[in-house]
Amino acid sequence: MILDRYFARRFMQSFLVIGAIFLTLLILIDLIEQVRRFDDENLSFGRLLHLTLLNTPAAISEMLPLLVILSTIALFVGLARSSELVVTRAIGRSGIRALLAPATLALVIGAGAVALLNPIAAATSEEYQRLSDSYRNNGSSAFSISSEGLWLRQGSRNGQSVIHARGTANGNTLVLNEVTIITFSPDGTPNQQIQADAAELKDGNWILSNAKVWPLIQGVNPETNATEHERLEIPTSLTRQRILDTLGDQGSVSVYDLPELIRDLGEAGFSTKQYEVWLQVQLARPFFLVAMVLIGAAFTMRHVRFGGTGIAVLSAVLLGFAIYFVRNFAQILGENGQLPIFVAAWAPPFAAILLSLGLLLHAEDG
Repeated sequence: MILDRYFARRFMQSFLVIGAIFLTLLILIDLIEQVRRFDDENLSFGRLLHLTLLNTPAAISEMLPLLVILSTIALFVGLARSSELVVTRAIGRSGIRALLAPATLALVIGAGAVALLNPIAAATSEEYQRLSDSYRNNGSSAFSISSEGLWLRQGSRNGQSVIHARGTANGNTLVLNEVTIITFSPDGTPNQQIQADAAELKDGNWILSNAKVWPLIQGVNPETNATEHERLEIPTSLTRQRILDTLGDQGSVSVYDLPELIRDLGEAGFSTKQYEVWLQVQLARPFFLVAMVLIGAAFTMRHVRFGGTGIAVLSAVLLGFAIYFVRNFAQILGENGQLPIFVAAWAPPFAAILLSLGLLLHAEDG
């Protein structure tokens, strides 16, 4: 138990040091990117730094597998150089048994990433998107799905528009059904309400079918002055891809909100596969981090007198990247319906665990 605590402490020290280094690099690189992105808006340094910090949790969450495998490599290379692994084996403890503490700690880190870091990253990513839209446009755009249907908000120099639709028909073009649009003047006063059977997003315009328009102007009777149109075009800055990308940005949705969002998306007529796969991928994340520990250990639990430490470290990192690529590829196949959701999310981490255990058993027992 004392030896396990020692290995766990060494692993956590490596994880924190490497994490701090990467965090510093991420902040500096992203700050430069924010300066470039908002060069025309002349934002203050404080606002640019704020945007950078909002981006940081999501970036750290995405880099966790790399941090874990580098921490494992640093741990076992250090133990090998100090001959502590030799002493550990000399007292009768196998190398695989020495992995218990780092693997357990990786499992805890993964669980913490799902339970705590994921909601934080989702909230900060959403806030970043909101501030980014408000800085780059005079009016921000917003998208949301609820049990009542789809809600959109688009902005322009002429004011805001709020769009509500009961459902969608998602083909080559985006079509909203049972649409209500309320437009607002720049001072926030509603000035027009529109109801239509359908609205098709095409060539920078909402094309409304069987629309009725009520003016919301003080002193004017809306019903008396209402007009009807078989076809009505309303300019918009939104695009089909932007709407679908925003709705499909799983990173801005907390894992706790995903089940409800999946239900609402299904009721609104959107495909829910990518959200279902993303939910399972998040739940499988702790085991994926355990796989990274085992892969890192499989190549570095060897005495330095055998040589080839640099090649071993490089091999571990490359195999880790390969497993990461396979997981992302399986996720894409799951989102496209070419793999079952459970297989797409859970097969890569467990396959990586079995592969690394095979390498460890071969190295330990020949």
